[in-house]
Amino acid sequence: MKALIPAAGLGSRFLPATKAQPKEMLLVVDKPAIQYVVEEGLASGADEVIIINSRDKKSIEEHFTPNPELEAELRSRGKDSYADKVAHAGSLNVSYVYQDEPLGLGHAVHCAADKIEDEAFFVLLGDVLVPENKMLVRMKEISDQHDGANVIAVLPVPKDQVDRFGVIDGAQIEDDVWKISSLVEKPAVEDAPTNLAAFGRYLLSPRVMELLAETAPGAGGEIQLTDALAEALKEEEMYALVIDEEDGFDTGTIESWLDTNNRLYARMQQNA
Repeated sequence: MKALIPAAGLGSRFLPATKAQPKEMLLVVDKPAIQYVVEEGLASGADEVIIINSRDKKSIEEHFTPNPELEAELRSRGKDSYADKVAHAGSLNVSYVYQDEPLGLGHAVHCAADKIEDEAFFVLLGDVLVPENKMLVRMKEISDQHDGANVIAVLPVPKDQVDRFGVIDGAQIEDDVWKISSLVEKPAVEDAPTNLAAFGRYLLSPRVMELLAETAPGAGGEIQLTDALAEALKEEEMYALVIDEEDGFDTGTIESWLDTNNRLYARMQQNA
């Protein structure tokens, strides 16, 4: 399996901090946000992580490229622990494809179509971090229990915030699992079928990738992944893993990025 990480966005909500540095490279406690996401993919059964990148974000690629000169310099100064961290980042199995136009999340995912080779694949959005690396493993268990069905992670959100997310409808079949009957992108508060919002982790079938090639622009004039999932639902079963807010950490706004830094730092201090 491959794990796809869309990372070609502008990061406009963080300007001017992201004028010269990609949002994905902003520090979260002790490493860039995107490193958490790459490590999660590789810890969850993916044999390769594919970053859908912008050609302007070279620092992402530099971060995951080995740098033996820097390692040697650090070791010569007795800073082996730092050298080990540099070596680790450079050893992660990451490759790249490019999204040359900002045409939406669905378009970004489809940019990696040639890499998938008719296999199921993960999609991990970089705005959310899952440091425990258990969510995708549980999603794979659910998929395997239901003959390779699509699985998405969802999080209960306040009812008045559902218009910010993709929202599911369906029926609960286990404590933490729903069978999905429909999806809607950013519904009006009064029209939302539930308060279960897509969290940013997906396990998808090859059929979804095929459907993305045919998906017309939707909300915001962009090619929406949710629209392709709605089409896939007409042909394939789809399930939702309902997660707890302590399972993942949002970094999509300045406020949530600061909160995530504080919460993860506190967790690190507790585990020290």
